[in-house]
Amino acid sequence: MKQPTVLEFLGLEERTSYSETDLETAIIIKLQKFLLELGKGYLFEARQKRFTFDEDNYYVDLVFYNRLLRCYVLIDLKIDKLTHQDLGQMQMYVNYYDRFQKLPEENPTIGILLCKEKNDALVEITLPENSNIFATEYALYLPDKKVLQKKLKEWIEEETGQEL
Repeated sequence: MKQPTVLEFLGLEERTSYSETDLETAIIIKLQKFLLELGKGYLFEARQKRFTFDEDNYYVDLVFYNRLLRCYVLIDLKIDKLTHQDLGQMQMYVNYYDRFQKLPEENPTIGILLCKEKNDALVEITLPENSNIFATEYALYLPDKKVLQKKLKEWIEEETGQEL
């Protein structure tokens, strides 16, 4: 997954507030560009995919299948800071798909939480080490050139251990 996933093409950056439904609707409208942003092999299956378990209904925001990975990819959208409850919810969705939807010859389901803000330490402590669940922040637009240059310099310094 790209980090962050840039959602500038949605046109939400000018709004002062938006809901998860607004974010989802904008993605559906711009699905082709969104699929290209995700990477190769993604096929769209469903929006607000309902499944019922023990008479309770649950809804996965977006369901994709990746033909190259040969697995389902579930995306849950969060417009606020990611919580451990969000991670647990996605774990349930992934477990459901692995147990009741995927075929034996398919690979395990991948869960992606696309969130406004995440805490890497929270993700690491909440999920098992071999988890197929990933959290990634999204950005509605790329920062200006100076901010990108500064960030690039910081990354290079972190990797090389040398100050530029």
